[in-house]
Amino acid sequence: MKTAFAEPEIITRKGKPVSVILPIKAYAEIMERLEDADDVAWLKKARRKTLQYRPLEAVLANLAGK
Repeated sequence: MKTAFAEPEIITRKGKPVSVILPIKAYAEIMERLEDADDVAWLKKARRKTLQYRPLEAVLANLAGK
């Protein structure tokens, strides 16, 4: 069994980087940070919108009519 790389390994083709092999923990951390950034961007966009409220009775009546 091969030992996991401690550092990212860059794969090149014709002298140009095309891929990278990195530890699964580093990959998981990158994915989590990307998801967090996406959540923050969505929240910022949502906060710019005007909030609209409906009375509870209107929501319940709408649900009962379905």
